[in-house]
Amino acid sequence: MGAVTDDEVIRKRLLIDGDGAGDDRRINVLLKSFIKWSNSTSTPEEGSLQYQRMIGTLTQCDFSMAKTLQVYDMNLKEMGNYEQIYRDIETNISTAHEKIAECKKEIQRAKRIRKNRQEYDALAKVIQQHPDRHETMKQLEALDKELQQMSRIKDNVEDKLELRKKQFHVLLSTIQELQQTLEIDEKCEADDTQESSMESGD
Repeated sequence: MGAVTDDEVIRKRLLIDGDGAGDDRRINVLLKSFIKWSNSTSTPEEGSLQYQRMIGTLTQCDFSMAKTLQVYDMNLKEMGNYEQIYRDIETNISTAHEKIAECKKEIQRAKRIRKNRQEYDALAKVIQQHPDRHETMKQLEALDKELQQMSRIKDNVEDKLELRKKQFHVLLSTIQELQQTLEIDEKCEADDTQESSMESGD
């Protein structure tokens, strides 16, 4: 069997001590009890009772170590969940940027439509000067319908842009809250690790 390094000893002590429930002290007491039991000249009944006590203490330490391993595995899975959430947020941000770009294009189209409407208005004024009033009225009605349609399109584009702005604001707020949560979790884990190290040192 190779030499045991200090890191391995510390890691074993942390696993044994678990979440600071005093398992390290239980091991020390168990070791002393075992030495005392080995050198004892007491009756078989007393020896059996001491043996059962040592088995009970060892079972408690084993249970605590198993619980610590379960917590460690759970933390690993939680970190994986946080990473997946972070990736999902990045994807949502990218999608939001694409939607904003599409809205900007729609605004540009709406501006061109408005410009065309102004040109149509100028053209209608010219048409009104012509003697054929009946044909002119038909053209004016057609232009008016087209202007109304363009106005509705413009209103729809502006509504979509406002909705995208609100959605993007909500998304940024969610990202900030998640980052704060992650920072708090990391700080708590660091504090727990430091407390465990201090208790192991004692």
